[in-house]
Amino acid sequence: MVEYWSVPVTEALKAHGLRIADLATSSTPGFTGDKQKAQELLVQRGEALSGLQEKLFANGRSGDRRSVLLVLQGMDTAGKGGIVRHVIGSVDPQGVDRAAFGVPTDEERRHHYLWRVNKALPRGGQLGVFDRSHYEDVLVVRVHELVPREEWEPRYDEINQFERELIGEGITLVKVAMFVSLDEQKKRLRQRLERPDKYWKFNPSDIDERAYWPAYQEAYQAMLDRTSTADAPWYVLPADHKWYARLAVTELLIDALEKLDLHWPPANFDIAEQLRRLERA
Repeated sequence: MVEYWSVPVTEALKAHGLRIADLATSSTPGFTGDKQKAQELLVQRGEALSGLQEKLFANGRSGDRRSVLLVLQGMDTAGKGGIVRHVIGSVDPQGVDRAAFGVPTDEERRHHYLWRVNKALPRGGQLGVFDRSHYEDVLVVRVHELVPREEWEPRYDEINQFERELIGEGITLVKVAMFVSLDEQKKRLRQRLERPDKYWKFNPSDIDERAYWPAYQEAYQAMLDRTSTADAPWYVLPADHKWYARLAVTELLIDALEKLDLHWPPANFDIAEQLRRLERA
């Protein structure tokens, strides 16, 4: 077990049986250290993640079709962007496929809701990242009644089938639902309004969305209850402490990559011959 974790992070954050209404968003499940230790560990574990991701990328270059997809789902200010910068930022960017799913474009609306998701899936050997995802279509769509219930209700089963197919194609899913308290969200929104370098991150609609939090809680609970499966479980991440959230996601990715049992691909050429050629060059 990694130092300063009382239980594996996959156990500490598992969604099974969890009620969002009871979640302590300022807690640090499984982690026995403090902020300083977490920041120190993030550097060390980031190096471990980088090494594993390089092996994944190298195998992809050699024809291995396996990949890992990190799905980040959460309300605004939950810290999804910080995960991308501070966790995914520690690995080689050429081995990362990132996609952010906002309001659908006119073209996207003309297709099935999974159309744009299929286009953004990670290629073999890549670490994929979804900043929001196909789950928007059972969250925002449900809360704001953008389509009738009879249209979004079947999507839970459809998403489960979709993810089973992805797993069958060699994609390992790491699904992380991030939660901050309303007080913490207000604090982070205020920071965006008080700092000129954060204005670009602020959207007035973020304040409007706060009024829908009870409906979002219900929608997120349904998402966890109906789409956390044995092969594609949800991990519920208390995210009031950014340092904890970043370390926890790093550990989840390390766990997923280690389970792939990656090895450096062998040379597909005669090494001795190439050394002789190099000496003559």
